[in-house]
Amino acid sequence: MKILLLNQVFYPDVVATAQHLSDLASALSARGHQVTVISSRWPYEQGRDSFPASENWKGVNIIRVFSTRFGKKAKWRRATDFASFLFACCIRLLFVPKHDVVVALTTPPLISFLGAWRAKLWGERFCYWVMDFNPDEAIAAGWLRQDSFAAKWLDRMSRFSLRRADRIIALDRFMRDRIVAKQIAAEKISVIPPWPQDEQVKFDAAGRDAFRAAHGLTGKFVVMYSGNHSPVHPLDTLIKAAEELRTEKDIIFCFIGGGSEFSRIKKIANQNSQLLCLPYQPLNKLAGSLSAADAQVVVMGDAMLGLVHPCKIYNILEVRAPVVYIGPNPSHVTEVLAGLPSSASWISVRNGAGEELARQLDRLRQEIFGKERSTEWDAETSYPSTGLSDMIAAVESAGIRS
Repeated sequence: MKILLLNQVFYPDVVATAQHLSDLASALSARGHQVTVISSRWPYEQGRDSFPASENWKGVNIIRVFSTRFGKKAKWRRATDFASFLFACCIRLLFVPKHDVVVALTTPPLISFLGAWRAKLWGERFCYWVMDFNPDEAIAAGWLRQDSFAAKWLDRMSRFSLRRADRIIALDRFMRDRIVAKQIAAEKISVIPPWPQDEQVKFDAAGRDAFRAAHGLTGKFVVMYSGNHSPVHPLDTLIKAAEELRTEKDIIFCFIGGGSEFSRIKKIANQNSQLLCLPYQPLNKLAGSLSAADAQVVVMGDAMLGLVHPCKIYNILEVRAPVVYIGPNPSHVTEVLAGLPSSASWISVRNGAGEELARQLDRLRQEIFGKERSTEWDAETSYPSTGLSDMIAAVESAGIRS
């Protein structure tokens, strides 16, 4: 089967959608499929060199297109970068031969629209992998007014992608319900949560010690947020907790990653020595950095339930780190936490409960600080271990004509 994958980020980028799409592409190639990916020559984060225009990686044919690179400091910059990538991708798609199935993700928002039209015009099957749900997410985040022309037009594009799809992949039941609310047939939606990067991510004792020594964290209780910093994942509650615990000098709040809110967090860190900001870590050092935390943070904005999915929870569980969840309840995260064995440590608070979070973190510190982390959890956990195999089966079935 010939399979075409569309997403702005792909190997060797380290953001979540790039990692998951890379896992899927290499697995499909290993099963004998002819896999082609169209992505960007620029990495997700600024300040890094461009990738080659074409490359063969693990049998996957990668085609990378140029786009502008204005960055994320203003909405017009990000919008221009997205638009230029979509334009370049559209031109490149004109010269890509027919495939059996097109799989589109959601970076940039509504690249699925290109995938849906490509599949319609070329007579291909179409699979829509909804990693985040736009323009609904942009409206909920305040980036778009719901009654604006842009929001209405983008919603029409989104609905076209959903209607045209032969198979839709939602990441949790809350996202599935959002899609069904658009009058989309439930029977063509599969709920397949993502998966941890099993080969790279596991508890790494040596990597933990090395990371903590390199960044002056030895002997500290480290609370870590690792990933994209954006209004979708509001960090004000965590920052409030850090302020409440400012006199506790053995607690460090470590922020790793990038995104539109990262510069704001760095400015706050300049005024608070308990905050440490670091860029995205290379994939081969990810296990060490995640293992270095005494507690890992997952954040979801209240309005984002069903619009985004907290992929980072799976890597956190792989390194057996105590989980700090800030967000709505119920959610996919609270369901995962409720299914963990009794030996697992976790905290769950609502957005805005900074003082409560500070008390809970102080309790957690006293409970586990100085103790050796337990990595022998029961095998009976509720987080998915079959996500990749289920995703492979979904793409293969999407490419089969009835």
